[in-house]
Amino acid sequence: MGAISEKSAEFLIRSRIADAEGGDVDALFELGVVYSTGRGGVPVDLVEAHKWFNLAALSGCTRGQQCRAEISVEMTAREIAEAQRQARSWLGGCGYQRRAA
Repeated sequence: MGAISEKSAEFLIRSRIADAEGGDVDALFELGVVYSTGRGGVPVDLVEAHKWFNLAALSGCTRGQQCRAEISVEMTAREIAEAQRQARSWLGGCGYQRRAA
């Protein structure tokens, strides 16, 4: 059972990242939801969640802005800084083009 849910979680993440790399703002937001709630068997990871909500917010997603703010209260300044660093790295490394809001 554990291996099935792990494979399911990996597929969910890979497919949404591929959509996000293609400019799908909803995919960015959904990745934040997945990591902030543990949906689909994905372990909760607030740094990852903040990163994806931040990327969604930068793309004009107001829900991303709201969720980023909500989880920020549960994070340390160091965790937030790491999430921001990872977001910048992702933007610089994947060739993602932000869509105009």
